[in-house]
Amino acid sequence: MTAPPAGPPPPLDAVVVGAGPNGLSAAVTLARAGLRVQVIEAHGRVGGGLSSAPLTLPGFVHDFGSAIHPLAAASPAFRQWPLHAFGLDWIHPDAPVAHPLPGGRSVTLERDLHATADALGRDGPAWVRLMAPLLDDWEGLLDDILRPLPRVPSHPVTLARFGLRGLPPAALLGQTLFRTPEARALWAGLAAHSTLPLGTPGTSAMTLVLALLGHAVGWPFPRGGAQALADALRAYLEYLGGTVVTGVTVTDARDLPPARVTLVDSSPAVLLGILGDRAPARYRDALEGYRYGPGIQKFDYALSGSLPWQDPRVARAATVHLGGHAADIAAAEAAAQTRLHPRPYVLGAQHTLFDPSRAPAGEHTFWAYAHVPNGSDRDAQAQIEGQIDRFAPGWRDLVLARTRTTATQLQAFSPVFHGGDVNGGRGDLPGLLARPVPTPTPYRTPVKGVYLCSSATPPGGGIHGMAGHHAALTALQDEFGLKVAG
Repeated sequence: MTAPPAGPPPPLDAVVVGAGPNGLSAAVTLARAGLRVQVIEAHGRVGGGLSSAPLTLPGFVHDFGSAIHPLAAASPAFRQWPLHAFGLDWIHPDAPVAHPLPGGRSVTLERDLHATADALGRDGPAWVRLMAPLLDDWEGLLDDILRPLPRVPSHPVTLARFGLRGLPPAALLGQTLFRTPEARALWAGLAAHSTLPLGTPGTSAMTLVLALLGHAVGWPFPRGGAQALADALRAYLEYLGGTVVTGVTVTDARDLPPARVTLVDSSPAVLLGILGDRAPARYRDALEGYRYGPGIQKFDYALSGSLPWQDPRVARAATVHLGGHAADIAAAEAAAQTRLHPRPYVLGAQHTLFDPSRAPAGEHTFWAYAHVPNGSDRDAQAQIEGQIDRFAPGWRDLVLARTRTTATQLQAFSPVFHGGDVNGGRGDLPGLLARPVPTPTPYRTPVKGVYLCSSATPPGGGIHGMAGHHAALTALQDEFGLKVAG
């Protein structure tokens, strides 16, 4: 007796456009609720900016986008999922962050709060007073801030403490709290991750989060490359019954298979293409006027040896902030909004000191980028490499190969990085409150069943998956009547 012919596959409940961390997070959240989910990705592999490849020479593994992942390690969504069972292994450097200073000195953010205080000398007590009340309830604080802002907080006391500390400009708070150049520089180096001028109100918030994560979970990265995290999310999704289709570009709703809901992990411009004429004029105007932040220009290096830092203690950290004193960083970040500063703030990562699997034996990689005006293609090699020269003289003799990625090349790789903006939009207070439009539930679009789940929605940039997670929770409640704890 022969089996009856297989029928067509059951219809999809949800389709997710884009297999970046937010798209994969949205798909996992939907699949965990029992939905039939398919992810469609334009590239041949998942991850988007969370991907790795031999960008310079064979045998060297470079992270195309994000390289260090404190938010991923602390993410309320990722923490509850068994990603370790699907190949994710976090590597923790000896120190989360190193910040070289002129004259061969350096300062480090240590995992231990009091070890950091000791390193900061007379500014140590101020650092403890700033961080200790938040560190006591860091998980509750992240639950409240990694979601849309107009919500009743679950941990109001800790959130209030955070708000009082986070609202001032980072430059003002750093100058008020700290007296030593080491503490001020460490604070400014963290603040520069915001891609905003350090005098912008609210920049202390991101600075606090990054410092807090250094103490709470460290600044780790996945063994073998950032791709390992993306691959673990894909493997977990497929274990739950979801599917992934790669090599398919979606620009129009007609490119999508039938499904009850669609979630878009891309830029507002891509969302508008998918919505087409269904988007009301007011919503279309708002998305067309969406504000983006500066872009980045990035360099990946294959090296014959490790960088010869003037202060060997810099080798204790995978993440290195190259910008000098606080005033220098503030000047560079203010300039980056419109032009390339002669001495830009450079964010570096030296993975192979802690993960030798990323390069041939005895050889190393280095990852570095600086902020540039949105959409800029001006060559920043001289400026970026000049900053590395200041703190690791002679390092150029080690360079076997280099690869440059400009802001426009980054956008060409993925439209979610509009103009090279890796944070999905300008991260000032107006940009956080209207991301992408001023509404209590920004994941919904005016078209029923279509949701935006990218970093252009709260809580914004960073590898944490929470934008996708919350968009999926919204879709579950709206379209399927399922209220899942988030």
